[in-house]
Amino acid sequence: QVQLVESGGGLVQPGGSLKLSCVVSGRPIGSHGMAWFRQAPGKEREFVAVVSWSGTTQLARSVEGRFAISRDNAKNTMYLQMNTLKPEDTAVYYCALDGRSFLFGVRSEASEFDHWGQGTQVTVSS
Repeated sequence: QVQLVESGGGLVQPGGSLKLSCVVSGRPIGSHGMAWFRQAPGKEREFVAVVSWSGTTQLARSVEGRFAISRDNAKNTMYLQMNTLKPEDTAVYYCALDGRSFLFGVRSEASEFDHWGQGTQVTVSS
């Protein structure tokens, strides 16, 4: 059984930084694309960042230049480094894993991902 567990969320002031982690158990992540999504109150879940099995990354335009996605296959873990946080970044952040292996390119639609974590709350407020 594949399980994804996020951590690292919390309360931070505008302009601050947080680093989210997503630890995967039950399957080696090395051949799978993984992504971060977020959902703010009253809004639909939206794409944040994705990293392919080969290391190709893509970020949502709203976080380009501020966020970075990475992965450590040896630790079966994916990360999201978030800098210069803004109040509009406040949301529950979810990590996701695409169950298919060795896909070319990156995906940014939530429907492409089979496995999800429970989410971690990020609140940006003074």
